[in-house]
Amino acid sequence: MRPIRPRLALLGAALLAALPLALATPTTAAADAIAPTVAPTVEEQRLDQAAPQEILRRSGFDDVAPDFARALADSHSAAEAERVITHDGRALWRRAVDRVQGRGPAGGDLSRGDDRPLYWARLGMTRALGQWQPGFPLTDARRAALLAALERTSRGQDSLDLPAGTKIKRIVVTGFDPFQLDADVRRSNPSGAAALALDGTTIRTDSGTARVETAVFPVRWADFADGTVERTLLPSFGPGPRRVDAFMTVSQGRAGRFDVERTNGAWRGGYPDNANVSRTETVPIPAGVPTPSPQPQWTTTTLPYEKIVAAATGPVPVYDHTEVTEIPAGATTPVVRPEGPTAGSTARAGGGGDYLSNEIAYRATLLRDAVGLKAPGGHLHTPVLQFGAGNTDPATGQVTDPDFVRNREAITAQVRSVLTVVATTTR
Repeated sequence: MRPIRPRLALLGAALLAALPLALATPTTAAADAIAPTVAPTVEEQRLDQAAPQEILRRSGFDDVAPDFARALADSHSAAEAERVITHDGRALWRRAVDRVQGRGPAGGDLSRGDDRPLYWARLGMTRALGQWQPGFPLTDARRAALLAALERTSRGQDSLDLPAGTKIKRIVVTGFDPFQLDADVRRSNPSGAAALALDGTTIRTDSGTARVETAVFPVRWADFADGTVERTLLPSFGPGPRRVDAFMTVSQGRAGRFDVERTNGAWRGGYPDNANVSRTETVPIPAGVPTPSPQPQWTTTTLPYEKIVAAATGPVPVYDHTEVTEIPAGATTPVVRPEGPTAGSTARAGGGGDYLSNEIAYRATLLRDAVGLKAPGGHLHTPVLQFGAGNTDPATGQVTDPDFVRNREAITAQVRSVLTVVATTTR
């Protein structure tokens, strides 16, 4: 994804530690105090604008947060709240997947392929959890762990249900939330829409059948630093009968083109995320996950980029994108290298830039190398999902239009075609 005080402390404390949902017993002093409610995050505050409310109403997802809040209010213990959160988080993910894939009622006149109902409904749930005042002691750590559980379950991160066996190929695909919402709160993310459309589907090729499982990630620096990518992917990357045969991280890139990113860099460029937080630093690797040492500046794709570029995957051109920005060995000034990094250089931007799309590609391929996964894997940038020519002003525009729907459907179809090339070339 290229870039066209939130509740991070609570979430960060919970994520990398991967606190079990049967939470550790708090100290007596902590247990004696009921944690106060938490102020809405920057993302949650956007929820009250007209466009998000219209998206929820026109998809039927406007009932998600109220129903969740009522279920939380009826919880009599942290364990019971945990069960509610796990159930409702997974139900939201499944409902979003079903809506996009045409199962069950549409819930309104918003086109089925839209990823935005999932995003805004989840924020309604996280805000409800932050404002929940239970009738029993609830420490900050407990509330943080419950929030982390809600994030995982509602994003499909805990339900990558890859089948075992030698007669089927296993593929994991990831997408992202909408972003840059202060510029236009109506925005969608075609990578998230593609993830919802592909989850649980099969791809049949001359070389066999592949099962696709997907998850969606937040556009927040802190979650990545706390290990959300590694925690989600590691169970599928490690040895065993359900190990992936291929993976593809996907995000929104530049207008009018797909890019298979050849090289990923270990650098965060500082562009603000969805929480309006900036980070400029070397990509931090969380403790406790397999990783090479010393940390490499670059990782490379193992996707079959030559075959992807040569294939007739759809109407939009697909490029093998090799450009990076580096500080050459012995130098101090960044330079652009059209053909990729030189030996001993320091990363300042991968092919996918220096934002979170580059970072998810870097983390996924770094984990691939750390665990010895010999499988095609890397990053695909989609075109920008654009509104129609008469609907570009967020101040006066509509939340959808025919061109917007067609553009999203075309991008999703071409992502599926690219994935078919990957599946075809996977052993």
